[in-house]
Amino acid sequence: QMQLVESGGGLVQTGGSLRLSCTGSGDTFGNYAMAWFRQAPGKEREFVAAIGWNGANQRYPDAVMGRFTISRDNTKNTVYLQMDSLKPEDSAVYYCAAERSLAWVPTTAPTSYEYWGQGTQVTVSS
Repeated sequence: QMQLVESGGGLVQTGGSLRLSCTGSGDTFGNYAMAWFRQAPGKEREFVAAIGWNGANQRYPDAVMGRFTISRDNTKNTVYLQMDSLKPEDSAVYYCAAERSLAWVPTTAPTSYEYWGQGTQVTVSS
């Protein structure tokens, strides 16, 4: 059982940066692949980034490639999402998710992740 709490969302201007954090508890953090998803009103949940249990393997969709960076610190039970060069289309509720997996390469499908945080709002102004 894993409980996840996101933080760090807010209002930023176009081109700005923001770092989201997600802290897990209830189980050994290093046993989980971690991911970030986002969902805007009226749209389906969208994959943003994923990272394997040891942090060595990271995956991104084209929409955020080169702008977002996922990282983790298992000592702090925390996964981060550094977002740079933000655009208005990045505005969404951002969710962190956990999948108990020791696979080297994390999955990108939301259905693979069994634990989810409550979400944190990111709004990018024009």
